[in-house]
Amino acid sequence: MVAKPVMKPNEPTTGVFSSVRTLECPKIKLPTALTLNTRIKMDGLDLLGMLDDNTIPAAFFDPQFRGVYDKMKYGNEHTSRNHVRVKLPQMSEEVISKFAKEIGRALIPSGHLFLWMDKFHLCTDFRNWINGTPLSVVDMLTWDKGKMGLGYRTRHQTEFCVILQKEPRRAKGVWTIRNIPDVWREKIKKTHPHNKPVQLQAKLIEATTAENDLVVDPAAGSFSVFEACRQMGRNFLGCDIAVYDGAAE
Repeated sequence: MVAKPVMKPNEPTTGVFSSVRTLECPKIKLPTALTLNTRIKMDGLDLLGMLDDNTIPAAFFDPQFRGVYDKMKYGNEHTSRNHVRVKLPQMSEEVISKFAKEIGRALIPSGHLFLWMDKFHLCTDFRNWINGTPLSVVDMLTWDKGKMGLGYRTRHQTEFCVILQKEPRRAKGVWTIRNIPDVWREKIKKTHPHNKPVQLQAKLIEATTAENDLVVDPAAGSFSVFEACRQMGRNFLGCDIAVYDGAAE
């Protein structure tokens, strides 16, 4: 079933932006193996494979990769600060591409994918991850963590959230908030190697979904998207394959 844009009463017919959401989602019938609003332990590709085409309005994806450690070779990958992340199960470029294709299939037309990445992958071109998908880049956010990390020259203090949209690309009737800055400062308590800013993700969810809509995170890590969904009154569907049993740093 394909979600179709529905014009609501008093919706402006001119301009490229509107605070009124006109994109409605189809009703979703999930298999019994998938439970909403809980932490599921399973492979994210298996979860995505259970979703019908064109059914979800928004998804987050934070792939676990070791590109910076393997290619930059800082030399301190196994120190107390970094060893937990290094030991997590890694995703190859091929696997990341499979995730992108499955997410692109499951998103409704004009739905959004929020793709987290570091500076290394941003600068070395991540677009091969989305080749063959109906997704294209429409924006990007920089998350200032307020804490310096690794780096040969400049030290990493930021991560990036690339915003992709499934065709047809449009903001009007789909993206309903205009006060989100493209540099977001939010300090977090590090309890997992992949902690992400809950308040930023909550804003993105608010901008692109309606109450009780479904938000998917197939590589949930710390399940920060789950917390953001709870704050915004959205349904969460997400999983992670890794069992995390240690301190983040």
